[in-house]
Amino acid sequence: MRFIILHGYAGSGPGHWQTWLAHRLRAAGHDVAYPDLADPTAPRLDRWLAALEALRAGEEDVVLCHSLACCLWLHHRARGGTPAARVLLVAPPHPEPMMDELAGFFPVPLDPRLATGARIVCSDADPWCPAGAAARFGAALQVPVDVLQGAGHVNPETGYGPWPAVEAWAYGANQGIET
Repeated sequence: MRFIILHGYAGSGPGHWQTWLAHRLRAAGHDVAYPDLADPTAPRLDRWLAALEALRAGEEDVVLCHSLACCLWLHHRARGGTPAARVLLVAPPHPEPMMDELAGFFPVPLDPRLATGARIVCSDADPWCPAGAAARFGAALQVPVDVLQGAGHVNPETGYGPWPAVEAWAYGANQGIET
């Protein structure tokens, strides 16, 4: 089993839960792919898809996406990309672009067949998905959703650096994810 961690727009940085998780998993001896996707503040879907394809994602992998990477994963699957054993989509953004430089990632394919093995974790107060990811993504993809109260964009600015619940999920705990 390998862990693939994919950051969103502008990357994740040293204080982000993804960076914390990558360090923890590597320290425990696991194979972790945590690539710096090209031009994180001017992302292009084709370049990010190529980077994901270069990882050669496999059906035994566990994939953890944040924000724009949730859209990346769904595009990957819509184009016939290999599914993963489990996928965590954390804080998916509004399914229509909120910034012109992100337009290439939208619209997001929201077919339930693309979300095999997926779970969504989102906030009830995410500025990047004001209509709510639970309604916009969870209902459309027909996957379990954990809604974190007041967690913003589920990033360091809202207290999501070390996050033991996401580490437990990565190791196979199938319960809901909390703070």
